[in-house]
Amino acid sequence: MKKNKHRPDSDVIPVEKYRNEIIPEDFPEGPYRSPYEPPLGKSTPWQDGQQAISGFAYENKNLHQHLPRQYPETHPTHDDKNKNKDNPF
Repeated sequence: MKKNKHRPDSDVIPVEKYRNEIIPEDFPEGPYRSPYEPPLGKSTPWQDGQQAISGFAYENKNLHQHLPRQYPETHPTHDDKNKNKDNPF
């Protein structure tokens, strides 16, 4: 059964974010002193709405929209000029 995001019995936003945002591992090389094996990637198939999240991006882009960078020679903010808010998940 396919879930509809707008159904009243759908999960709350933090649960939806937990399911849809795939974060990188803290220690991708494994536990301390383990033999190194290359990471296998995602162990389950990708589902609709899932995306990989970078550890170097803003968590809440709405708070940083249209604000200039404070330091010289930093990368652009990748603002979307036609969009003022993000989806909650």
